[in-house]
Formats: sequence, C-alpha cells, structure tokens
Amino acid sequence: CLTLVLVHAVKRPPVITTQPESVTVFSIEDLVMSCEASGNPPPKFRWTKDGEEFDPGSDPEMKVTKDSGSFAFYTLSNTMDTLKQYQGKYVCYASNELGTAMSNEAVLITDVPPSQQKEKKVTEKAEEGNSIVLKCNPPQSSMEPIIHWMDWKLLHIQLSERVVVGKDGSLYFAHLTTEDSRDDYTCNVQYLATRTILAKEPITLTVNPSNSVPRNRRPHMMRPTGAHSTYHTLRGQTLELECIVQGLPTPKLLWVRKDGELSESRTTKEMFDRRLRFTNISETDGGEYQLTVEGLSAYTHIFTPIIQDSTLSSAAAPYWTKEPVSQLYAPGETVRLDCQADGIPTPTISWTINGIPLSGQYPRRRLTASGSLILEDVNFGDTAIYQCQASNKHGAILTNTNVYVIELSPQILTEDSNTYTFTEGQKALLECETFGSPKPKVLWEGGRMSSLLADYRMNQLTNGGLEISNVTRNDEGTYVCSVLNTTLSITAFLEVFNRTVILSPPQAQKVQPGNTAIFTCQALSDPRLGVPLIQWRKNDQKLFESHSDEKYTFEGEDLMVANVGLDDEGVYTCQVITKMDMAEASATLTLCDRPDPPSLLQISNPKHLSITLSWTPGDDHNSPVQAFVVEFEDQDSKEKGWEELTKVRGDVERATLPLWAYMSYRFRVIAINEEGKSDPSKPSQIHITPAQAPDSNPEDVRSESEDPGTLLITWQKMEQRQFGGPDFKYRVLWRRVVGSGPNWHMNYTTEPPFIVGDVGNFSAFDIKVQAVNEKGVGPEPDPVIGYSAEDVPLESPMDVGIVLIDSTTIKVTWAAINKETVRGHLLGYKSGSTTVVETGPNEERKVISELRPYSSYKLAVAVYNTKGEGPKSEPLPFDTNEGVPGRPMSLILDSPSETEITLHWTPPDEPNGILVGYLLQYQQNSPMQVETIDDPKVTQLTLRNLDRHSHYRFYLRGRTDTGDGEPITMRGATTLDGECIMLCLFCSRFCSLFYLVSATNLLLLSNLLILPVSTTPQKKSKKKSPVFFPTVLYFLLCCEEVTEVQPSFATQGWFIGVVSAIVLLLLILLILCFIKRSKGGKYSVKDKEDGPMDSEARPMKDETFGEYSDLEEKRTASQPSLCEESKLCSQDNLDFNGSSAVTTELNMDESLASQISRPSEGPEAYHGLQDSSLLNPTNVPSATNGMPNSVTILD
Repeated sequence: CLTLVLVHAVKRPPVITTQPESVTVFSIEDLVMSCEASGNPPPKFRWTKDGEEFDPGSDPEMKVTKDSGSFAFYTLSNTMDTLKQYQGKYVCYASNELGTAMSNEAVLITDVPPSQQKEKKVTEKAEEGNSIVLKCNPPQSSMEPIIHWMDWKLLHIQLSERVVVGKDGSLYFAHLTTEDSRDDYTCNVQYLATRTILAKEPITLTVNPSNSVPRNRRPHMMRPTGAHSTYHTLRGQTLELECIVQGLPTPKLLWVRKDGELSESRTTKEMFDRRLRFTNISETDGGEYQLTVEGLSAYTHIFTPIIQDSTLSSAAAPYWTKEPVSQLYAPGETVRLDCQADGIPTPTISWTINGIPLSGQYPRRRLTASGSLILEDVNFGDTAIYQCQASNKHGAILTNTNVYVIELSPQILTEDSNTYTFTEGQKALLECETFGSPKPKVLWEGGRMSSLLADYRMNQLTNGGLEISNVTRNDEGTYVCSVLNTTLSITAFLEVFNRTVILSPPQAQKVQPGNTAIFTCQALSDPRLGVPLIQWRKNDQKLFESHSDEKYTFEGEDLMVANVGLDDEGVYTCQVITKMDMAEASATLTLCDRPDPPSLLQISNPKHLSITLSWTPGDDHNSPVQAFVVEFEDQDSKEKGWEELTKVRGDVERATLPLWAYMSYRFRVIAINEEGKSDPSKPSQIHITPAQAPDSNPEDVRSESEDPGTLLITWQKMEQRQFGGPDFKYRVLWRRVVGSGPNWHMNYTTEPPFIVGDVGNFSAFDIKVQAVNEKGVGPEPDPVIGYSAEDVPLESPMDVGIVLIDSTTIKVTWAAINKETVRGHLLGYKSGSTTVVETGPNEERKVISELRPYSSYKLAVAVYNTKGEGPKSEPLPFDTNEGVPGRPMSLILDSPSETEITLHWTPPDEPNGILVGYLLQYQQNSPMQVETIDDPKVTQLTLRNLDRHSHYRFYLRGRTDTGDGEPITMRGATTLDGECIMLCLFCSRFCSLFYLVSATNLLLLSNLLILPVSTTPQKKSKKKSPVFFPTVLYFLLCCEEVTEVQPSFATQGWFIGVVSAIVLLLLILLILCFIKRSKGGKYSVKDKEDGPMDSEARPMKDETFGEYSDLEEKRTASQPSLCEESKLCSQDNLDFNGSSAVTTELNMDESLASQISRPSEGPEAYHGLQDSSLLNPTNVPSATNGMPNSVTILD
C-alpha cells in the first residue's frame, strides 16, 4: 500500500490522450475543435494556428469549454462567410511543471455543400444483347459520395454479375435483356458528412427485342480501357482495383497475383468480383496483378506502392520505424532518444522541447545523423517533454517523449510468489516490474539452469521481466528476481502443462448431395486442464447442434453434417479449447457428384473410314473427369444396343474414331469421375460409311468331319459389321494335298459349315474360306490343312512282348503300326487287361506298375484314334513274381503272468506268395530282440523272462522266399504293469478285470487276489478259478504285490463293525426275500428273460452257470478295487457308478476301442459267452471291432 501511495504521489508529465481532428466545415455546426490530456498536476492548454498563438477565449466569435484534462472551442457565428477566417492548421499544447505535450496538426477547411443541379431528362435505346452504361455524374465535392441506383418506389435496382455499379457511380450492363426496359433508373448521391441525398433526373431505358440475338458475344473491357493501368497509393491507405466487362453470356473474372500468392486475408473481392480491395496497404502488396476474363486474353493491372526502386513513381507519407521511450532518469545519466521514420521521399527528423524548437546553445544536447537526440549528464533541469517530428511532402507525424530526472529508491511493484502457468511451446513471461531512479537493475535466477541467460530462449526485458521462448516442461520450477545492490527480491513459480495437440485431424471430405459427411477430431490434452471443449466452426462461424432439422450432430469427437447440399460446402475447423491453450485443424467439405453429360457433339474431318468426334464437357461437380467413353449404335442392328468404341483421358475433348464400312452410326459420350459415370450425352447425328470390299476373311478355318467319306469345312462366322457391303457370302475352296494339282474346287455359302461328299476316309485337303460382297472379295487367305472323316483302325500292333521287372512291374513292347491302317489321327496305344494304360502316338514301349505279386495276367495292345479302338493283339499271358507279404491282419497280447506275454495273430490277407514263416522283433529300450518262426501255420507265441516293470514294442512280419513284409506294431506290458481302467464285474462265481497295457491293447487279467475285509492281505493267489461266497464282502486289489495294508479308516475297528452290521441287515433282508419268493413258486429262466428288467439290473445268461438263483438277483453292487500301492492304477480310470450284483455296464471310450486290434473270426474266441454276455460283439460299438480274442472265463 505504501508503494501505491508513493506511485500516485509522483508527479506525472502531460500526455495528449485525444488528438484534435481535421475537419471540413459545411455549416456552422461543423466547427468544433477539441483536445484532451492527462498529467499530475493537471495540464493547462494553449493553441496555435498556422504556427501563431491562438486564443479562442479572446475571440468574440468563439466559445470555449474547459474541463479537467480537456479543452474545446466552437463558433458562435450565424453565417458561413465568417468561418473562412478560421481555416488553417491547429496544434494543441498541454503543459504542467514537468513539461509541455504537443498534439498532431489538425486542418480546418470550409466548403460549400453540394447542391442539386438542373438536368435534362435522358432516354437511352439499345438492342437486346448489347451492353450499355447509364451515367450518374454526381456533383463535384471534397466529400466522397455514396451512389444508390433506385426506382421511383425507392427500391434498389437489382445488381448482379450482369448489372454492376462502377466506382464512378455509373450503372453498367454487360448485356441487355428485354426485362431491363424501364423509365425510372434514378441515381441517388449520398453525402455522409452533410447528411444529404441528391436524386438525379430519372433515366429511361428502352431495350428493343431482336430476333437475331447471338448465342455468344465476345467479352470486351468496359472499364478501365487499354492494356495496363497503374495505381499510386500511400502506405496504410485503401486501394481498389476495378474491372467491368461486357459480353454474352456474362463473363467470369479471376484475379491472380503474377509475382506471388494473392493474400486472402489482406484482400477482399467486391461487386461480384469486379473489384479487388486492399485495406491498410503495405509494401508487400506491391506487384503485378492479372485479371483473366473467360474468352479474353489476360488483362494486367500494375501498381507498386511504396517500392523505392520501382520503375514507376511511388509515394508514402512518413511512418515510424522506431519511436523514443518515455522513462525516469537519475541525475548524471546519459539519455539517448532514438527517433527513426520512413516514407517516400525520406522524411526529415526535427526535435522540439516543450514545443520549442531545439537550439544549439546547449553543448550537452546533440543530434546524430540518424535523427537520435543524446542528452549528456542530465540534471533536474532536463526534465521536459521532447517532441520528435518526421515530415515530407505527403504529411507529418509527431511523438511526445517524457524525460523525468528524479532520484527515487528502488521498489519492486510485482507481487511476490506469483504462479505463472503456460503450455509447452508458448512464450512465458515472468513479471518483475520495478520503480526507482535511477532505474533499478534486476537479476533473474533459478529454474533448472545455473545461468538463465546462457539459454538463448531466455531474454531479460528492459522492464525487468523474464521472457522464455518455446517453454518446455524442463523449464518448470522456482525463479527469483532480485534488485542488484539491494536486498529486494520476489519469487515466481512457473508451471508448464502439456500442449494440446490434435492427434487425428479432420480429413477433407468429398460427398455426394444428400449424403452425410463425418469429420473426426481426436485430440490429447493435459489431464490437469480438465476435459477440453471441442468447438466446430464453418468458415470461421461457430456451429451449433441442430435439433429441428438435425443438420449438425455432435457425437464426442465427431461432427456429422446430414443431407449435404451446396450451402454446406466450406472449411470446417475443429478447435480443441482448454483454459490454457487451443489447438485447431481444418478440412474442406466439397460437394461432388457424377459429372454432367457432355454436350454439343460434333462430327468433323470425315475420311473414308474415320471421323473426328468433339464434345463440350459438362460440370464435373468438384470431381475431375478421369476419362470419356465414346459409344456407338449401329442403326441397322439396334438390338445390340450401345457399344463402347474407344476411351480417352479426361482432359481430352475430341477423339479420332476408326469405323467399319457400310454401317450407319450414331455416337454418344459418357464422362467418368471418381463418383461414377455421367448420363450419356444426347446422340450425335447419323453418320453412314460407304461400302467396300471386305478387308478381312473369316478366322479359325478348320475341318470337323465326322461321317466317313465326307469333308466338313467350318469357320468362325463373321459379324455383320465386317461384311463391308451388300450381298455378303463366303467363297469356300478346297483341293487334295496330294495328286490334285493346282486346281481348286470352289463353292459359295452364306454361313458355315460346308460339306463336301465322296472324298474317302482321312484324306488331306488344302482348304480356305474368303469373304465376298458386291464390291469385291477379301484378301487372299492362306490355306490350311484339313482332313476328311476318320474311321476306326484296321489292324492291331504286332510283336507284342513282356519283360518282368519285379513282382509288381512289367515292361510291354510292340512294333510301330502302319499309319495307313490307322485311318485317322493316331492318338496312341492302349494296353492291359483289367487295367487299361494309354500311351502317346510315338511310343513303342510302356512300363506298367502296381500289379499284384504272384498273380496271373493276360495282356493285349490296341491302336486308337478319335473314332475309337482298333482290333486288339493276341492276348499274351504272364505271371508276376513272388513278393513280400502284407501285414498280419491282427495282433493280440495276453499276459499269463507278470513275466510272460503271449502274442496271438492272424496271417496276412495278401501273402503275395507262399508264406514260409514269421519274424518277430521286440525291444524294451534297446537293443532289438528277434524271434524267427519257420512254421507258417503257427499263430501264437509266448515270450518269457520279461521285465515286469517295462513296456515293450512288438513288430511282427510275414515272410516269403522273397523277403520280409511290412510289420504290424503293438506296445504292451505284463499283467501288473497296466492301468486299471474298469471295475471288476461280480456275480456269485464269476469275476473279470481289464487292464490297459498300451494305447491300442486291452488285456484281461485272470490272476486275482481275493481278500475278505476281516482278514489281512495275503500274497497273490495263483488259483485260476477262485470261489466267491455270497455273504462275504470282497475287495479287489490291483497290485503287483501286497505285503501290508496302509493304515486307513477301512482298517479301524469301528468301521469294520459298522460294515458288519450293514451286511447282517442285508443278509436278513435277503433271507426274507428268499422265503417270500419260495412261497410264490419258481419261475423259469425264460419267464425272467421275457419279463420287465430293472433299469439298474439286467439278467446275465450263461449256459455254463445254469439257471439264475435268487441270491444272484439280489446281490449288492460290486465294490471298487482298492488300487493301493500301484503307481499305474489310476483312480480316474475306474467306474464307480452303482449297478446290480448280476451285471455291470461296460463303458469303453470309442477312440480307445477303435484302436484294439482285429479279433479272430468265430464264436470260439469268446469261450462260450452268449448274446447276453458283456463281451459279445453285438454289445460293443462297431468302431471297436470287437474285443480281444484272449478272453478268459473263470469257472
């Protein structure tokens, strides 16, 4: 607060805040001259007129108003004559104890307001289609008039490209129509300064209709005239180039800058592109501008403002390039006031102090050649207002500069601990405003750099601030501004946010009318700035979502423009706005469509069989034409429709078309762009080509004779457009190749084929076909060879021989056939018996393979042509050699004990010779062990002393004298090394257990360990037929050796007691059921089988066991194996679903069952099991191929 009081208490020199303005006085009310200034203490005002002191307060004709900081005077006179004495140049001065400020020069002139002059009524007459100019001729005045052409109802005349108003006020018609006739064309001249409008005399225009109005009138320049126009202007002013052109139709104008790009931001086009307006013109706008008129050579305007070295004269009023700065100074300092200006011609620099011209009496004041003023060793008396003035013949400019010499202690005016936030890439400004005299010097420190000014981006400003260009995240931190040689300092915090960037800007769209355009704008901003605002603009105008017509729809990052039309074309801009920055990207929306059809088709340059077709392209609808397709229609074959004749590039507007003779043509053209094809143009006029002899002959002349003794000549039928003239037909010529001499046989026909009879079988002929019409014959054709019809061959091949190569392959040989007996084209030979093998026509041997070894065959060879086969040679018998046998049909593994495996197999289906035995190879890991079986009748073999812990792979091959055949392979193991995959099946005296010993083999184990639950495990029983007691509960152990039962709840006394009690109850129930059934009598086995079966209990028929007993029907479900202490017995492979004591369902995975080897045929393989047996093949899915033939029945 003390600082602010100090600042406001400081005296301030006067400053002109409102400059007096030049004025043209048309009436007594217009004479007002005012001046405003600020300062402390408040300034006092005085005036000069034409360099002399002028006191309006002492003039009785003037009235003065004074307020704090302002001074104004105006006239009290009642007549304009008395105002002329006040014309002149006025300057206002504002003074206080710190100096005098001086205003710019204001000019006051008087003028007579424009008045209405008497005019004659004007009548203009012109022909329709001509151009005309209606003159306005406004009154002369120092004011710029505004012209309005109106009718008697005070309605504006409708302006357009055809009717425009020139800068001279005249009304220009590019061409006239009968609707332009009227008698009230009135030019109204408006003067804003005098607030008057003068109406000129109405003009009558009569347009006479004409029956001979041309379709086109060459454009012609109406304003300006000549080839060039040169314009002179001053910097900062406004310049308009104007061009008005007549013509029919109304010409189109295009402004182009020849020596650069026409600035869209600095120029505007007005009056329907007839004017090019430059606002605040500068040197960069100087150059050569070209106006192009359609149908007229380029028209050039040249203007070169402010260009000093231009070949044309230039002029510019003075303007500042460097102005001196007002500042506080301490006594003893040296002050330099730089004042520089430019203009054409170069302005003169002059200095005044408090409005008084600078004199050379003071040696401490000196001027430099550049116009700067230097004050050395200033003191308090140098406090003043210094005026620098730049002037040339075009004007003068003035600036006031305050020099205040004072001593003040330094102060920092900027608050401490300010936080400045910017986004990356911006120019950061940290403020450190100081106050004092001499001016305090500040030092900035901090950030992440030891020396701030070492970074070229850091710039300490003269006002004490720190400017950081292209700020980055690394610039974040704390900065300290301190005043040198004092303890004064402040802290500033700089926070830099990520710059908002547009990741996916909107893309330019080309859309057909009625479709929807979608612009997408994906941006990324700093999350600390919150969710950005997405603002869409069209041609810099904000867009708002439409609720009525749904024209614009905003969906997140998308802008959808529906039902696109002409009004929707433009530049669409996406602005992503945060509270710190903004990013934007633009894209154009262009309405495009299929091109309009070409027009004005013209046929020119007609030749014998060609013409030139030209056309005028239609509107391409903003999608450039890529190609033109020329189509034709044959007027004599309209059923074929329009056909494409040629295609040319999109920038070509004519094409030379080759034509056929004797045709009536019409042409049309289709334009193609990216959006599709245009509609066809209107057809051209009909063009008829003259007749001529055919210029080509039919193609593909050949013989296709089929009936013996005939020659059928055919060819590709020619199209009608190839006839070339009337009475078209074919001339057919033929002759024998041998013995007929040069004479040709000839006949005519109108279409193919042509048949010649009684020519023999398969005789060679020269044949040719020639096109003929009324005008002549076609070119001489080349003859081709044709043959009369073929017949089947007469003879069979001789000297047929056979050479045995191996047991499945032979080589057949024969002598070449006499080709005269073939009676046609020799296609080849056929040999074989059950299999037919074909050969080429030039082969005399053939290797036949894939025969069956050790078999008898007969072979014959025949010749064939297109008609068929000839007679076969005498059948030649032969026998193939003995080969190696095929694989044995099946292989089954059976394990009688833990160290033995028995192999069962079936002989091969294809022995391919005499079977002499088998070769068995097997291996545990390595090496391979071999067993040779010399008796072919042996079908099983037992291997002993095997490792009970290992799996083996077996390879069994059949043998003949030729060698060993392919093996059948199987992997297996001994009994106790398999995987338990099925629950034991119980009845009163039957038990079976299956093991999976390999991926392809099931093994039925018959050596079982039977233990009552009340006993301890014993060694494995060797009995083959254990006895099961009906009232005892058994467990089956799948173990290699049982030495001790692991402690579990099954061995606890309480568990054994509970199980015993349950068994006792079950036994009582069974006895009761048995007694009740005994009273009801016995049923036969047949009745039991025919009666209904329980869903969980089905009877098992076994002739070995005899009749069923009651106990067997009421047995409880069999119990699962303990499967303890065997690493290969998996719990997952056991089926614990409950079932009756009579039988248990056998569920086998089909994929596993399908891998089981094929069993031997016959019921003996199942050891007497009947149809109801679980192992009967009828109860197994077909994919399993039955069960192994090593099933063992326990009895």
